[in-house]
Amino acid sequence: MDAFTAGILQRIETTQSDLVRARESGDDFLADVEQSELEDLRRLAAEHGVEIGAAKL
Repeated sequence: MDAFTAGILQRIETTQSDLVRARESGDDFLADVEQSELEDLRRLAAEHGVEIGAAKL
């Protein structure tokens, strides 16, 4: 696995965790920000052929 792939997968994992925490704490604004970030990361991964697991949020 190259550095880009490892980095993008790590960022997706971190953002998913942050999204869950934001939702659990009731912070709707932060949840929206994290959701947007996650969508951007997923798009970036797809554009570069990086597969993310089906079990992800």
